Amino acid sequence: MVLASCPTHQNSLPNVIDVQQRYNHIGMSQELEELALFPLNTVLFPYAQLQLHVFEERYRELVRECLEFDRPFGVVLIRSGSETGHADPYLVGTAVRILGCHTYDDGRMDIQVQGERRFRIRQLDESRPFPVGKVEPVIELEVEETPEKVAAIYRAREDCEILVQRMFENQDFSVKVKFPPDPVALSFTIANLLSMENLEKQRLLETTDTFERFQTLIPILEMQILETPRATYYRLSASDLREGIVPN
Repeated sequence: MVLASCPTHQNSLPNVIDVQQRYNHIGMSQELEELALFPLNTVLFPYAQLQLHVFEERYRELVRECLEFDRPFGVVLIRSGSETGHADPYLVGTAVRILGCHTYDDGRMDIQVQGERRFRIRQLDESRPFPVGKVEPVIELEVEETPEKVAAIYRAREDCEILVQRMFENQDFSVKVKFPPDPVALSFTIANLLSMENLEKQRLLETTDTFERFQTLIPILEMQILETPRATYYRLSASDLREGIVPN
């Protein structure tokens, strides 16, 4: 992921945008957390990792502050705009921790981050070099273990294991799939493995019902199983190999 320096954004909006009023959200029952934001053209799920190459000065500053004070920052999908200019973010993102950072002589950085938890932006402050959100946590509904829901979780696990085995079955090593026991973590782990458009990922990120997330994931899993071809093996003859052999 490459981030370039951007021109100064000029518009008639105030520096502090009240997202709550703008999107007609009502009520804040708790104190908001201040969180530096990193808008990207990607969706990062909780528990997933992402590598970023950072060379724009405003985001170098963000990374330096997070490292110095051991703070998380928020990854948010861009609704409109670009990574290299002004970006209007979706309201739900994922707070991440920096796992590692390599700084080059010219100040560029490679950082490895891991998603921890979801948040919802209530206010957006654009007065600093990088955007800062006042955010609240996204709370997942309690998972009720009904037979229907347990069956859906089991089916998603089975389908995911089939897909992973299908993807690696033509390799010279065996793959053993290990799943997190927590249903919420499992749903995001599976979502992270699948190939989906960003808007589809964003909908899954914003979903607060674990069972609903599994219901969305299962048909995507099964479609991708069908679309992933099995490895084809056949015995090679000497004539098959002749054209690929070049004598020294």
